[in-house]
Amino acid sequence: MRSVPGAGPGASSGAEASTINRVRRVLAIKPFRRLWGVTYLCSVADWLNILALTGLATKLTDNYFAQNFAFVGVVLTGLAPGLLFAPIGGLLADRFDRRKVMVVADLLRCGFLLSIAIVGAPWWLLVGNFLVGCASSMWIPSKEAAVPNLLRRPDQVETANQLGMVMTYGLAVITAAGANAIITGVNTTFHLFGDNASLSIAKLVVIITGLLYLASAIILATRIPELSLRNVHALPEQKVKAADEEKFGVGQMIADGFRFIRSTPLVRGLLVGAFGAFAAGGAVIGSAKPYSSSLLAGDSAFNLLVLAVFLGLATGMATAPKLARRLAHDRLFGISIVAAAVSLTVVALSPHLAFSLVAVFFVGIWAGTAFLTGVTIIGSRVEDAIRGRINAIYQLMMKLVLFGTTVTVPLLVGLVHQRNVTVWGSELSIDGTRPVMLGGAVIALVAGLFAYRQMDDKRTEPILADLRNALRRTPRRVNGFLIAVEGTTAINTAIQAVNLADWLRGGTRPVVVAADPALDDQRLTALVSGASLTGARAQALAAAAVRADIVERHVQPALDAGSVVVMERFVDSPLAHLSAVAGLDSDELEGLADWATGRLRPDLTVLLDAAPNGAPRDKSAALNDQWRVQHLLTEMAAADPDRYVVIDADGTDTEVAERIRTALRAVFVGRLSALAPTTEKPVTLPLETLPVETPEVPRVEAK
Repeated sequence: MRSVPGAGPGASSGAEASTINRVRRVLAIKPFRRLWGVTYLCSVADWLNILALTGLATKLTDNYFAQNFAFVGVVLTGLAPGLLFAPIGGLLADRFDRRKVMVVADLLRCGFLLSIAIVGAPWWLLVGNFLVGCASSMWIPSKEAAVPNLLRRPDQVETANQLGMVMTYGLAVITAAGANAIITGVNTTFHLFGDNASLSIAKLVVIITGLLYLASAIILATRIPELSLRNVHALPEQKVKAADEEKFGVGQMIADGFRFIRSTPLVRGLLVGAFGAFAAGGAVIGSAKPYSSSLLAGDSAFNLLVLAVFLGLATGMATAPKLARRLAHDRLFGISIVAAAVSLTVVALSPHLAFSLVAVFFVGIWAGTAFLTGVTIIGSRVEDAIRGRINAIYQLMMKLVLFGTTVTVPLLVGLVHQRNVTVWGSELSIDGTRPVMLGGAVIALVAGLFAYRQMDDKRTEPILADLRNALRRTPRRVNGFLIAVEGTTAINTAIQAVNLADWLRGGTRPVVVAADPALDDQRLTALVSGASLTGARAQALAAAAVRADIVERHVQPALDAGSVVVMERFVDSPLAHLSAVAGLDSDELEGLADWATGRLRPDLTVLLDAAPNGAPRDKSAALNDQWRVQHLLTEMAAADPDRYVVIDADGTDTEVAERIRTALRAVFVGRLSALAPTTEKPVTLPLETLPVETPEVPRVEAK
C-alpha cells in the first residue's frame, strides 16, 4: 500500500474543490444569493449615479469652468460622507437591526435622487449627492457585517467576498456603463424627447437610479429576513458582548470600538497594514498619468498601465483563496503588502514600459490579495458585536488615505524638476513620480512588516519556508499538526491517544483529541445493520462516511486554527483491517480514504507495535487476523519511516506512554520545538472532555 506523506495538496477536504464548486456552494444559500442580487442592483445604481449626476451637472449650467469640474464635484460630494460619517454607519450596524438600517438607507437614497431630478438646481445636485453618500455610509457597514451570518460556515466568507467584488467592480460597472449608453443613445435614434432632450435624458437616468435603490429596499424588507440574524458563527472568546452594548451610549460604543482595536493585535495589524497599502495605492493613482509620460511610450502607455493593474487586481482576488488554503490569512495579509511594496519599487525604478507593465501587474496581484484577505479576516475573525464598526473603519481608512494621497501626490510630483537620462541606451525621463512611488513603497513595506509582526500567531514554520510551501505545486500543511495513533484492535489506542494529548497540552499549541461522542460504535453498527450492509465493500463505504464526517466537522477546522490534533486509528488501521481481513484491494481502499478525507494524512503516525496474544501458529481466525493487520501496519511504517514512529506496545499503559513521550521528544526538535511540552507536569482532563473511541470498521471474517 502506498503512503501519502504530509497532507496532500491543500490538506483540506475542500482543497481540491474548484472555484466553480466553491461558488456554487455559496450561491446555493438562498439568503446570500438574494443579497448578492441586491448587491448587483445597488452597485449598478452606484456607478450609474456617478455617470447620471455628472451628465446632469453639465446640463444644468452653461458655465464652461463649472462643467469642467462636474465630475470632480460629483465624486467629491459622494466620497465626503464616507470620510465623515463612516464610523456612525458602523455604529448603527452594531447597535440596530441591520436589515432595517439597509432598508431605510435605500429609501433615503431613492428619495434624495428623485428630489435632485425634481428640483433641477446645480446646488441641490451636490447637496443631494452628499446626502446620498451619507445614506450609503449607513448601508455598506450593515451589509458587510451581515454577510457572514448568512453563510453556513465561516470559511465561506472569502468566497462570498470574491463574489461581492466581482459583482461590484465587474458586472455592475459593465451594466451601468451599457445602460447609460443605451438610455442616452435611444433619443439619438428615436427622438423621443423634444426640446432640451439632453437635460430630460439626464433626469431620466437619475430617476432610474433612484428606482433601483427602491427595488433594493423592497427586496431587503420582504425577501431577506435573515439579515437581522446575529452571532450565527459566534467565536469561542468574545471581547465585546452584544448584550452589554445595549447599555452603551453612542460615545461609549465608539470608544469601545477603538479600545478593541488597541487591545487586539490582529485588528491593529490589519488596520496599520491597510493604511500602508492604501497609501501606496494612492501614490500610484496620483502619479500614474505623469509616470506613463516619463516612459516616453506615447499616450497608449497610460491605458496599458491601467489595464495591467486591473488585470492584476482581478488575478489577485481570484487566486487569494488558493493561497489562503496554503498560507494562513494573518500571514498572507502582511506578506501581500510587503510583496506589493517590492513590486512598486520595481515600478519606480523601471527604465522601460515592458518592465513597468509586468511590475504593475504584480502590484495589482498583491494589492487584490491583501484587500480580499483583509475583508475576509474581518468577516471571519472579528466577532459579530463589533464587526460593523471595524468594517466601517476599514472602509473609512481606504477612502481617507486614497483621497488624501490622490490630492497631495500631484503637489509632491511638481516639486521635482524633470530631466532626461540615458539608461542602457534608452532615454528615460526622471520626474517626481519615481520618488513619490518609492516613498509609497517604503510606507507600504514598513506597514506590511508591522502588520505581519502583529498578526502572525508565531507558528513553528519559519516564514520563508511557509512562503515556499505556499508556492509549491503540492504544499505541505503548515497551519496545524495531525498525529495519528495506530494499532490493531488488541491494543488500546484510545488510552494512549488521551495520554499523548495530555502531555502535548504542556506545549505552546492548543491540543484537540478528535473524537465525536455521537459517532460511536453503536452509531456505526446501526448504520450498517439498518441499511442491511453485509458486504465488505458496503461496510468500507460506511466506515469511510464516518471518518469523512469527523474530518469535516472536527479535524480540519482544528488544523486550520493551528491546533495539534491527536486521533486514534485515523486511516491506517481501518485500511489494514479491511485489506488483510476482508481481502479488499489496498489501492482501491486508499483511493476511498483519499476521497473521504480530502487526501488528509497525518504529519506523524505513532504505530503501537505489539505481538498479538498468542503464537503465530495458533489457527484461530481472530489471532490470524491480528497478525495480518499488524504485518501490514509495520510494512506501511517501513515504507515511509519519516512519517512513522514505531513504539513497542508490550507492557503497561504507563510504560507505553513514557516510550511515546521519549520518542516524540526526539522528533520535536528544530522547527517543531514549539510542539514539545515546556513542562512535564501531568495534566488531568475533565471527564466530559475525554474522547469516545473512534468507530472501528466492523470485523469481516476472512473467507
